[in-house]
Amino acid sequence: MTDGTERRLEDAASLGGVPDQFQRLWTPHRMAYIQAGPEPLAHDCPFCAAPGKSDEDGLIVARGETAFVLLNLYPYNSGHLMVCPYRHFATYDDATPEEVAEIGALTQIGMRVLRDVARCDGFNLGMNQGAVAGAGVAEHLHQHIVPRWATDANFFPIIAKTKALPQLLGEVRNAVQGAWPVI
Repeated sequence: MTDGTERRLEDAASLGGVPDQFQRLWTPHRMAYIQAGPEPLAHDCPFCAAPGKSDEDGLIVARGETAFVLLNLYPYNSGHLMVCPYRHFATYDDATPEEVAEIGALTQIGMRVLRDVARCDGFNLGMNQGAVAGAGVAEHLHQHIVPRWATDANFFPIIAKTKALPQLLGEVRNAVQGAWPVI
């Protein structure tokens, strides 16, 4: 340095508190979700709000008569889709026969599109119903379509406790929506 003091480098592990087994992956975009806490979801359902936005702003890739498909804002893997009914209800047994049929049809199309666009090897499909079952938005039914690859369970999430997502949400949405068949 010009004032005569020596500049030293410090090991980052000594700066952030007690060292542990976790590596830190900075995700500042999640701060809005964290700071909002669970209360806004009770009043402002993101699945009710999404259809009123543009497809791009709502991360929507397809719209049906009774249900729509959108990307998960906090994906488990790139291409993680959700199929949601427009109507606000919590559990699958409250769905109408038309909603059940369209959720199923959109799920099948979503799988075909992801297989083509993302070249995935398999899928996890599921509905977490109720907060106790792990539903982040427990009051609005939604089905997850999570693409899986033979190589996606690598050392990163297992050893490093970190998930790497190779594509930005906007890029994934554009690719999936671009490949979605016109019905």
